[in-house]
Amino acid sequence: MTISAFSGLQTSLRALQAQQAALDTTAHNIANVNTVGYTRQRVDLSAATPYTIPAGVTSMGGGVQLGQGVDLQGITRLREAFGDLQYRAQQMLSGQASTQTQALGQAQDLAGEPSDTGINALLSKYYASWQDVADHPESTSAKASLVGNAQSLATAINQLDTGLAQIQTTATSEYTQQVGPQGPVQSAAAEISQLNASIKNAVAGGQSPNDLLDRRDVLLDQLSKLGQVSTTDLGNGSISVQFGDAASPLVNDTTVTWPQTLTAAAGGSLGALIDLGSPAGTIGAFRSDLDTVASALTTSTNAVQPSAFWSGTTAATLAVVGTSATVAAGSTGAAGANDLALQLAGQRGGAAQTAYAGLIRDMGAGAADAQRRSDTASALSDAADQRRQAVGGVSLDEELTDMLKFQRGYQAASRALSTMDQMLDTLINRTGKVGL
Repeated sequence: MTISAFSGLQTSLRALQAQQAALDTTAHNIANVNTVGYTRQRVDLSAATPYTIPAGVTSMGGGVQLGQGVDLQGITRLREAFGDLQYRAQQMLSGQASTQTQALGQAQDLAGEPSDTGINALLSKYYASWQDVADHPESTSAKASLVGNAQSLATAINQLDTGLAQIQTTATSEYTQQVGPQGPVQSAAAEISQLNASIKNAVAGGQSPNDLLDRRDVLLDQLSKLGQVSTTDLGNGSISVQFGDAASPLVNDTTVTWPQTLTAAAGGSLGALIDLGSPAGTIGAFRSDLDTVASALTTSTNAVQPSAFWSGTTAATLAVVGTSATVAAGSTGAAGANDLALQLAGQRGGAAQTAYAGLIRDMGAGAADAQRRSDTASALSDAADQRRQAVGGVSLDEELTDMLKFQRGYQAASRALSTMDQMLDTLINRTGKVGL
């Protein structure tokens, strides 16, 4: 059986094309060394299907397979799905904890404890003023000082409640912006839908749309900061994306379903914002505790005084209605009577201050826990990303080494092609010419 003289030419040509593709891919990797979300690509090469020479041709009577060079199987992204799952899970926790840390830090700043001008200090001054009234039951100035200190206390409690309410309002407003028509969720969902269509078409055409897959993964990484993200491969290059605790997929192939209702269980920064803005959430609980302080203050004082000293039983409505003329130091009205003032002075360290101390303790513990979770999630997120980069990140040293390797391969393939060309030139143009 004869072998075509052009077989070696084709073998050399395939080698040249394969090394060229490898060099181009290496250059692409180097060009994107600083591109966010880029995944290193690798050319997959395999031996081409050999040319079979049947039995009986060789001297031993057997057959052989003559190699036909190399085939380009494809260009692969070096990416691990498990690494993406780990990274996105930590991104979700990091987004949630960092948002909570910021809000709880603001709450602590509003309370300003410990401080000589904070509510705890004003509560102490308030009860000390009752002691002054007990020591000087006939003193109008002592009673006026009591009323003034009480008004300062009411103002501080009102302002703290207003500040906490503003944190809730800001969280709700930010959530609305994030999930709105121009927000990042809608934008990412729309682009993922478009990418799904492009990737699906490329896969159907037998192509490997690696750069499109990278862009889709970047968007999924961004979404994971906002809420929990999980994906389902639809088998054609397209995916379905479940976001937060939404009832329907955010993106299903090329269909986007948004907006949808989320709860605090959605995770990420959106879950944190829902919690912060909710009356039953973390900040709402602080306001409820502050209401307990105001209620205890009103109830305990008004129960002793013959006429109301405080009005309102919430932090927002607390106000002083008593005056120096209506403050009663004693129950009998006799000169020097001070039993009522002594009773109120004895409430120092009682229900109101205990409730306020609990509020400050909860604020501190909540802020510390959120900061701890934020630091932990951030560290784990960085570690997960480093593991991803170890697999799919571009190493310039490695790429330069590969470039030299593929360059040498290209040069050798070029030399083989030139040699084959010269052989064919001799065969075609000079065979049979006498004397040449």
